[in-house]
Parts: sequence; C-alpha cells; structure tokens
Amino acid sequence: MSPSTFQAMWAALSPVGRDARTGGYRRFAWSPEDHQLREWFAQEATARGLELTEDRMGNQWAWWGDPDTAGPGLVLGSHLDSVPDGGAYDGPLGVVSALAAVDALRGAGHRPNRPIGVANFVDEEGARFGIALVGSRVITGLLDADRARSLTDGDGITMAEAMRAAGRDPDAIGPDPETLRRVGTYVELHVEQGRALADLDAPVAVGTDIWPHGRWRIDMPGEANHAGTTRLADRRDAVLGLAGVIQGTREAAERRGCLATVGKVAIEPGGVNAIASHATGWLDARGANPDAVRGVIQDVTAMARAHGGEVHEESWTPVTEFTPDLVSRMREVLGGIPALGTGAGHDAGVLAQYGIDAAMLFVRNPTGVSHSPAELAEEADCLAGVHALAAVAADLTGGER
Repeated sequence: MSPSTFQAMWAALSPVGRDARTGGYRRFAWSPEDHQLREWFAQEATARGLELTEDRMGNQWAWWGDPDTAGPGLVLGSHLDSVPDGGAYDGPLGVVSALAAVDALRGAGHRPNRPIGVANFVDEEGARFGIALVGSRVITGLLDADRARSLTDGDGITMAEAMRAAGRDPDAIGPDPETLRRVGTYVELHVEQGRALADLDAPVAVGTDIWPHGRWRIDMPGEANHAGTTRLADRRDAVLGLAGVIQGTREAAERRGCLATVGKVAIEPGGVNAIASHATGWLDARGANPDAVRGVIQDVTAMARAHGGEVHEESWTPVTEFTPDLVSRMREVLGGIPALGTGAGHDAGVLAQYGIDAAMLFVRNPTGVSHSPAELAEEADCLAGVHALAAVAADLTGGER
C-alpha cells in the first residue's frame, strides 16, 4: 500500500458533510451526506473487486473471498457517520485504513486462508436519532427493530420515515444471524479519543475493553408564562430546574470518579420572552466501575425528582472486554505495543457482546480531542496504523504461525 492510495481515499472523503464555517462534519444517518458516503464505500469496494453486500440494517460489507463457502472471515472496518460538527477521523480512519490494509496485503502477495471483509456500520454515533451503535445493535438483536424504527430526530422525523426517504425499507430491518455467521473475528481501527498515546509517545495501541456507559433523558416540568410580567417569585421555570440538575450531575460524577455530560437540551415552548413549560436534557454517563456509573444516575434521579422531574434510561451498555487471546496475539504480532481501555463505545464492543472475537487498534491523537474539528492524527501515525492492521490481518489469515 502506497501512501498515495491512503491520501487519495482521504481526499475523496474530506469534503462530504463538511461545514465550511466550523470545519466540522455533519454526516448523519439516512441523510444525503450518508448516501454519498455509502456510494463512496461501494465504489472503493468495486474498484478492488470485492463483493459488496448489505445486511438487514443496511450495514455494508465488502468481501475478499466468500465467507459462505470458505468459513467465517476476518472483518476490518468502522463507520463513516459523525456527531454534529465532529472531527474527520472518528470512524472514517478505520474504514479507510481497512481498505488500505487490504491493498497492502495484496501488494505483498498475501493469500489469506480465510475471507477478509471490510465493514461500514451505519449510524454508529446516534447523532440524528439519539441512540448510538444502531447498525450493529439492530443486527445483533441488542436494539429492538420496532424501537429503532420509532426513534425520532430533532425535526420529529422517525427513523422509519428517514429510511423511506432514503429509498430504504424500514420494515426489513431486524436481527441478522445469517450476516453475523460470516464474521469470525472483527478488528476495528479507530483514532484514539484521548491523549494516552501522546503521553506514551507511541503511534498505535491495542484496545482491551470498553467502559460501561449509557444515555438517559432528563425531563423537567415547568409552567409557561410571560417573561416580562411574571414575578420571579411566581415562576416555575423548567430551565432553572434542569440547570440545577446539570450542575449536580457534574458534582455527582466527580464524587464517584465517573464521566457525565449533558450535551443536548430542548426547551419548550422555546421563545426568548417565554418562561419554559418543559426542559429536556440528554445525559451521557460512563466510567470504569459500573456501580459508580449507576450511582451517578441514582443521584441525578433524586435531584430531578426534587424538582418534579424524571429520568428515563434510553440505553445502557455494560463493561465490554475484548477477546483476551486475540488482544494478546495482536500485541505479540506488533511487538508488545501499549494496551488501552476506552470510555468510548464502538461497534467492536457490540460484536464482542454478541460473542464474536473482537479487538481494536487505536491511532495516536496528539490533540487528545475528539468529537470536534480539532480531532487529529498525523499522516505518519495513520500509515503506522495501516501497517499494524495489515500485520494483524496477515497473522490472523496466514495459516500456521
């Protein structure tokens, strides 16, 4: 694989969904930008002579070899969607690197003894409909198809409606054991979403586990009224109640050694001169200890109820350990590189929960910033990630060691 191949793929993806004002990306599920990304993936698969298939959720799979006749294969890949104003690397680096690794293996004359696939999972970030990892969760049965279809975006459009507008059949989505039987091992490369590798002065690490994490909706009631005529003492302002809970959430997370973020709020009726009748906040909480995370939610629930509000769980993922033997083998192949756990969720974690052997590679992010236009990976480190992924793939598909 030449650097120019990587650069060409990266350049082709760069303009899709990019906001000229912020420099960030808006690549949301079943949007026109998502269609462009899917077309790009299909074209790259076709250019390599890979067999392109889709599963019941619309996840794309590009196969070198036939997993139906040659047995379950090794799959590399990630996702192409983004959070609002996200960075360029979160997701796409893994897909581009997987295709580049296939190029590197072919260029070296590698003849795999099992099929190799490249995957593009749909709606990993959950930016549009509020639940992450939808593509992998639906096909593994971890997310009910009816619930997925009924999820709504900020404009009140359901996922089913968005899929129909994109020319898809939402009634077809659901668990897909046939597709999953094709996957024997899954290795996902991803930009690091922190700065551990920068501190360790290492370009690549092997992922060991994913912290438990979840999302909750905080609903706070109030009473609509006029901002210019209602005395402060007479107000029941939903925003004040939510603001207090948000501040308390930060304090609870600090006490319990966790991470907690309210990154999205909605105010009704939403007028500048109107006192809010309802305020909703969406909480993301995670940590190394699941009991500590649950403790934060208990604290938040108590605070919300003190203001007449409620907290509703929208998703929860327990701690996910990647396959220990696979992690050890990858570290051995790559010369004992660092091993890292992560607080970020990934499709690799969903497949591991399903029972598929899975692990990850992380590529150094010198800024330590992710889900932001400041997210970064130097080209030399990206190429080191490709070489590491190719070395792992060669080892896992190359016969006796």
